[in-house]
Amino acid sequence: MNQTLVVIDAQQELMDGNQERGPIFNKSQLIGTINKVINKASELGVPVVFVRDLDVAEGIGKGFQIHNKINVPTEAKIFDKSATNSFYGTGLLEYLKSQQTNHIVIMGCETQHCIDSAVRTATISGFDVTLVGDGHSTLGNDVLNPEQIIKHHNATLHGHYNVDHFSIVRNSDEELFRPTHDSYRES
Repeated sequence: MNQTLVVIDAQQELMDGNQERGPIFNKSQLIGTINKVINKASELGVPVVFVRDLDVAEGIGKGFQIHNKINVPTEAKIFDKSATNSFYGTGLLEYLKSQQTNHIVIMGCETQHCIDSAVRTATISGFDVTLVGDGHSTLGNDVLNPEQIIKHHNATLHGHYNVDHFSIVRNSDEELFRPTHDSYRES
C-alpha cells in the first residue's frame, strides 16, 4: 500500500494568530501531534506533503511559512493553494497519483474548511483517507466553539464514503499507517 501524510495549513500566522484573531484552538497539542505523526511517517518511509494557504499572511514572510515548531522533513513536498480545497489548482492530486498513493493520512487546519474539503475530495478522487482525530483544529465560529466543530467533523467524517473509497477517523496514538478500511468494506 502506498501512503502519504498530508498536513494542511499548519502555518505560523494561522496557528499563532495575529492582530485580528487569536491562536488556533489547542495550538501546542496540535503541533505536538503533527510532529508525532510526522515522526511515525518518517520511520515508515511514508512521504510527507504540506499544503500552505496563500491567504495566510498574504502569502509572504515568516507568517506564511510552516510553523517553526513543526519538524519538516527535508524531503517533504510543499504545495501552495489559493482555495479552501487543497486539491484545487495545486498539483497535489497529480503528485499523489504519480506516487501511486491509495491511502492518505490528513491533519492540520482548519477543521470545517480545508480539512473537511480535503477529506471529501480525496475520497471522490480514489483515495482512502484516515483523518487524524486529534490532529486538526479550528478557531471556531459564531455558531459552534472549536471543540464542538472538531467533534462534529470527527463524527461526520468517520465512515464518510463515496462508493469505493471512504474516510475513517483515528487518533494519533493508533497505527495510522496500518489502514483498516478493508475491514469496513468486508462487513
